Amino acid sequence: MLKPAKSKNATGSKQAGSPFAVMAEKFATPAFKPKTPLATDAALPFTPVRPGNPASQILGDSGSGEALRILLEATEHIKRADTLKTLREAVLRLNAGDWQGGSQLAIQALNIDEKCPEAWHVLAVARDKCNDFKTAITCYETALKLSPDNPAIANDIGRLAYRMGMTDLAEKFFRFFLDKCPGHIEAINNLATTLREASKIDEAIELLREAITANPADPQLWNALGTVVNAQGDMASSIIFYDEALKYDPNHVHARYNAGNAKATVGDIEDGLSDLLIALPTFVDGSNIMTCKLSIAFCHLHLGHYEEGWAWYDARNAGDSPESLHYLIDLPRWKKDDNLKGRRVFVSAEQGLGDEVLFASILPDLLREIGPEGKLGVAVESRLVPLFRRSFPEAHITRHHTTKHNGLVVRLFPEMPEWKDYDTWAVMGDFLGHYRPRIESFPASNPFLTPDPERVSYWKSQLDGLNSRPKIGILWKSLIKHARRDRYYSPFAQWEDILRTEGVQFVNLQYGDTSEELALAKEMGLDIWTPPGIDLKNDLDDLCALCVAMDCILCPANATSNIAGAAGATVWLLSPERSWTSLGTDHFPWYPSTRVFFSESLIDWTPVMDRIKTALIETFVDVG
Repeated sequence: MLKPAKSKNATGSKQAGSPFAVMAEKFATPAFKPKTPLATDAALPFTPVRPGNPASQILGDSGSGEALRILLEATEHIKRADTLKTLREAVLRLNAGDWQGGSQLAIQALNIDEKCPEAWHVLAVARDKCNDFKTAITCYETALKLSPDNPAIANDIGRLAYRMGMTDLAEKFFRFFLDKCPGHIEAINNLATTLREASKIDEAIELLREAITANPADPQLWNALGTVVNAQGDMASSIIFYDEALKYDPNHVHARYNAGNAKATVGDIEDGLSDLLIALPTFVDGSNIMTCKLSIAFCHLHLGHYEEGWAWYDARNAGDSPESLHYLIDLPRWKKDDNLKGRRVFVSAEQGLGDEVLFASILPDLLREIGPEGKLGVAVESRLVPLFRRSFPEAHITRHHTTKHNGLVVRLFPEMPEWKDYDTWAVMGDFLGHYRPRIESFPASNPFLTPDPERVSYWKSQLDGLNSRPKIGILWKSLIKHARRDRYYSPFAQWEDILRTEGVQFVNLQYGDTSEELALAKEMGLDIWTPPGIDLKNDLDDLCALCVAMDCILCPANATSNIAGAAGATVWLLSPERSWTSLGTDHFPWYPSTRVFFSESLIDWTPVMDRIKTALIETFVDVG
């Protein structure tokens, strides 16, 4: 296990002394500010590409035995015998895991006494555990209005609000709980986690520093501190704090998992893999089991163990997590050894637009193996349908629709009323182990998306009409915002040196609201042209044509970089070292036309920015 005296910080220098010394050195002065380096949309290094992350765990469970015991005790003051009897039966149902039965009994109690806060609380817990979050939070808030001094209700609301991504609301109720129960370790952890997700890093650090000073042997607080500095990109310091948590509790599963991920990110992949394998059997909930298996998969892939890596990556198909995607397809699912020649195969895209494109790189292989006697159907996000129909005319391209039903994430296929035309189904990633068992299995040339040639000509004429300089497209951010993602993205201002490169024309390809960044660019005197008449977020067919018309595109991994790379455009990808999609190589195997600029640090991206500027000058300015 990594010892504090031997750990390195993000710049490679030695960190000496105890974890308290590290805290004092890094967090003692107001000068310490969080930085938010560049990252990827498609996949973060050694971070599962699905929602849910054990590093950000909120302590406590409204449906735990201890919580239900407290809730049962709270019913003792109820005077109406019928209400009391019904509620106690409801709590017993919850304790047995019968969430629907508990819901029905809680509603019966409310029909007797609609102003009973305990009944609203029981109903809230039941709906919470059924993943009916909107109803649950309404019930929790009603219970708190009826019993405003009950901190347990506020704590439950805070946990649920966090799970729903409502960090402002979660912070409010965790602070309320701490005001009622000062020094409560669970609440301190939960508030710090919420502050971290809201990128209020300094507040989270100060809260944890005070708590650790009062409770220096508490492993959960050390683990929470590790997740906060991890969110800043300071993986080396986070390992020190995770190890301190494990010193006090060697069985602390979250600290073990977090340490494994952090070690893998800084390059200690085998040690990280060992920690992850230790953590896996001690997780009990489906979400954490899935994310741990995915982290194990990424370690194997980076080590070049592709067969093992793809096998572990199948964990994303697990159906026992709240984030699991359930496909409504009335067909047997394809198995690895099933023959594909002449078969009629229906394939659904993966979750996330970037991965839909990335994993579609196997479709040419699949079409060849199925052959002309077979049939291929492919479901993609509706924005991709026109582009995929042009790119794969021999396949039937349709759209999918993802929604929630009875607390489950469900994928529907509205234009596929019957399945009798197909023999089997799969998701795109199922074929990775089949077609990409070795790094040599990735094609040396594989442009598989075909843009509209007329639109490519149109955009070339538009770009040529600007000036004779090379046209360089740029993207710089993700529209998904939270601290663990923000650490991988550089603020727009940090692009200034690159954007001052003379002799090239920069073109804005960033989707979403860019008004603030472009106003800043104008103030700095930077020349960035925004293409008129195109919705860069939704018109993906025309976006593909625009990307192909460019001389080069600079960007983190996101939907646009995937579309451009899949069409064979020249892409320069800004990526953290050991991003899992590099598969342990020094390039980007999925798209041969993509060149990767790796950053060794998640804190200081200046060196990689300097390398990109030098490459721009050498490639596009000093030509001839």
